[in-house]
Amino acid sequence: MLALFGILIIIASIILGFIVLIQNPKGGGLSGTFGGVGNQLMGVKQTTDVLEKGTWIFAAIVGILCLASPAFIPKEGANKGDDLIKGISTTPQQKAAAPANTTPLPGTK
Repeated sequence: MLALFGILIIIASIILGFIVLIQNPKGGGLSGTFGGVGNQLMGVKQTTDVLEKGTWIFAAIVGILCLASPAFIPKEGANKGDDLIKGISTTPQQKAAAPANTTPLPGTK
């Protein structure tokens, strides 16, 4: 599941970067490089509105995905501690009996 979030974040970031690059700021931008295709289809005013809305939408998508993805990280550390606690026995352990002395005492057969 975490890999899916990673892939979605990368795709949304690429689209966001593309939208930002094709916008026509005061300095020119890449929209003139593409021949103004977007301007011919939708008009100048509508194109800038759509690109600005797209920028905000994809920025929000990237932000939400980044904030939501840690919720799906497996919590393996918590389970290990629980297993250790469950494995502790509360009943007292009996000591093993000492082995019998098999060597004869001096002076006995």
